[in-house]
Amino acid sequence: MLDPMRKTSVYLDEVQAARLSRLAQEEGRSQAEILRAAVDAYQPQTSRDRNFALAAGFRRIDDDPRPISQIPEHELLDGFGT
Repeated sequence: MLDPMRKTSVYLDEVQAARLSRLAQEEGRSQAEILRAAVDAYQPQTSRDRNFALAAGFRRIDDDPRPISQIPEHELLDGFGT
């Protein structure tokens, strides 16, 4: 017995729509089959860089040379009304 399918809509640009149509025709499969196979095969890209702020190009706005992890919490909260 097949799993029940759920209908959904996908917005594609003209190039993507033409490619999907061409792939389905060449392979003798429905466009829905091609899309399901693509979703099944998709692997998200993961970043091995865990230093998110630096990876995103953020810079510190203070002149403190200490790593943030070494700044006491009361100094970090200074100015936040605590």
